[in-house]
Amino acid sequence: MNAIQPTIETKAAAASKQAPSGAELVVSALRDQGVEIVFGYPGGAIMPLYDALPGSGLKHILVRHEQAAAFAADAYARVTGKAGVCIATSGPGATNLLTGIANAFMDSVPMIAITGQVPAGVMGTDAFQEIDIFGMSMPVVKHSFLVRRAEDIPQIIAQAFEIATSGRPGPVLIDLPKDIAQSRVENIAPIKPKATSSRAPDPSAIAEAENLLKRSKKPVLYIGGGVAKARAVLALRRFNMLAGIPAVSTLTGLGTLPTGSADFYGMLGMHGGKAANMLVQEADLLLVCGARFDDRATGKVDGFAPNAKVIHLDCDPAEIGKVRSADVAVPGDLKAALESLKIGILDISDWRQHVRALGAEHEFNYEAPGSGVFAPAFLDELSRAAGDRFVAACDVGQHQMWVAQHCQFSRPEAHLTSGGLGAMGYGIPAGIGAKLARPDDCVVTVTGDGSIMMNIQELATMRRYGVALKIVLFDNSALGLVRQWQELFYEGNFSEIDLYDNPDFAEVARSFGIEAFTVSRRDQTTAAIERLLNTPGPVLAHVHINPRENVWPLVPPGKSNAEMMER
Repeated sequence: MNAIQPTIETKAAAASKQAPSGAELVVSALRDQGVEIVFGYPGGAIMPLYDALPGSGLKHILVRHEQAAAFAADAYARVTGKAGVCIATSGPGATNLLTGIANAFMDSVPMIAITGQVPAGVMGTDAFQEIDIFGMSMPVVKHSFLVRRAEDIPQIIAQAFEIATSGRPGPVLIDLPKDIAQSRVENIAPIKPKATSSRAPDPSAIAEAENLLKRSKKPVLYIGGGVAKARAVLALRRFNMLAGIPAVSTLTGLGTLPTGSADFYGMLGMHGGKAANMLVQEADLLLVCGARFDDRATGKVDGFAPNAKVIHLDCDPAEIGKVRSADVAVPGDLKAALESLKIGILDISDWRQHVRALGAEHEFNYEAPGSGVFAPAFLDELSRAAGDRFVAACDVGQHQMWVAQHCQFSRPEAHLTSGGLGAMGYGIPAGIGAKLARPDDCVVTVTGDGSIMMNIQELATMRRYGVALKIVLFDNSALGLVRQWQELFYEGNFSEIDLYDNPDFAEVARSFGIEAFTVSRRDQTTAAIERLLNTPGPVLAHVHINPRENVWPLVPPGKSNAEMMER
């Protein structure tokens, strides 16, 4: 490292004496937006930008696969509320970002993805590593830019950040041809600030909502991930502290009300809690905040909360009425809408008493037969031991549902999961992004033996940067959620789910220079959690669980949430 440092310093000094290049404008524009960390992987077309990075003040995290760069930037954004930034070269570098971009799009996460492109003069000729990433990404971005003039770069980047973070957040792509990144700029186009304004709630809609709430006898507060995206968490908490409405949340809404709140009854939907699903089915009114009636939450839409009127608050008007008609629609600024609702404590004491009884009746039982590790009990104990600093960066599979059902979350940014896209391989890169963003938090990646193999190479990234991420790997030697569905709905025809030939994951982690240990018995749980949380650096707990354990309850496909299957 020291041997090449003088060259870098000389280059930086030389560059300062001449007009900046397009690549240098990218770096300075990112700094102007408050960017501190970027995630990426270099290559031919993006090399001018990497040439401008040393000495720039930006911290670059070299991942080992571009998909991981996008996932890490996604989690960084979820934790900080600022747009995450990922960088890749043209061709396969850009296409490898696409899954992570789609993930951010589905979950409304602000992200800036910068891709290298072949020189403008050869675009359209099938040049080496040329791909139309602008066209390929259009369905999964909020906006795209193809840079045509280097002098426009500061304005483009300022606009990209404004688009990514305003309204309903989302990813923005900037495709940067190599020759434009290399060209020198004498006259930089001035940045024209765009006045941003949010739509204020309609007073008449607020009055209608208040009327419905006051007349309701069985209201339910239905919380989605949009509340956190709108920075309306405190507004919602204050509202419900006064109103006292029993509440449920979607997968991505977990933590908006702390899971230990007296009014909170857990996640609804396909793998939601029985009490949560039952109280929604009995409701006469749903106050829906930042949720989109996703099919995993509603089950069969025709049978979802059949007797309930709907008040729908959302920053995106397109979501209101898309799946379920709203009796009162309140599009626009969600925080302002919640602050405008003045209803006080509702006269629903009988309903509250009934819902409390439902919650007590259907409280989860952490006893399980045998001496093996019971994943739900392990996760419950882990999150309680970690306390309010706990952050779960979760992969996709059975363990994802167990985390949602059984972990304790004090805030929405404590639960990082691939909700809309359901992308395996999210866990480790997301954990890295979250831990770099919030180094004092106790960030734990919860993964499975299927998911971890999607991006296991990022153990090298953890090691290189000393990211003190904790990893809980549940190993059932199967693609567990697929196996569960094949057992229940495909007559036990177990097709291509057997992972009998898994490696010893603890040995794999140690080969990357990461401390690791194995857990196979329930009586080892407490000691394992203590070791996991108290190890100062990165550590992996390889936890063997019963291959036939299923996630319960479960709403079968095509059924209403009233038709739950149980253990």
